[in-house]
Amino acid sequence: MRKGDWQSRRRTGLFLLIAASVIIIDQLTKLWIRSNLPLGASLPEEGFFRLTHVQNTGAAFGLLANQGFLLIIITLVGLLVIILLYRQLRLRTTLSTTALALIFGGAVGNLIDRLSLGYVTDFIDIRLWGDFHWQAFNLADSSITIGIFVLIFFLFWSLRKGGSYIRRVK
Repeated sequence: MRKGDWQSRRRTGLFLLIAASVIIIDQLTKLWIRSNLPLGASLPEEGFFRLTHVQNTGAAFGLLANQGFLLIIITLVGLLVIILLYRQLRLRTTLSTTALALIFGGAVGNLIDRLSLGYVTDFIDIRLWGDFHWQAFNLADSSITIGIFVLIFFLFWSLRKGGSYIRRVK
């Protein structure tokens, strides 16, 4: 086996391991919330950080509420783009592989909710001050956000290095 083949298989294994881990942990935490916390309830009831059971029929910040079919299509297109980026550009680092896997796993985690429940279970509720709080989110959302920031960092870093860590597969 050539060195490039081994590295490619290693990166693919890493991608699948990270994506699967995100999906499993995301689904288990959402299942726990749905099973143990009534809709709208918070644990603890007061404080900066709470677990609050929320059903989100929209995207981030409640955008496109009740547009489930459109959000499913957008997610499927996004997953296809991630696969194409991974296969065609062959982003050649552990960092880029990790970023794409985090985004992919998070998108699949929320897609499972949309397809099976018709909404996404959100539960991480951060109160900044008084009644002002960040929109509730979940581990899949966190994974997507972290993955996007890591991917942006990687792309800027790679471009500063002359783009040598990005190559198009022919």
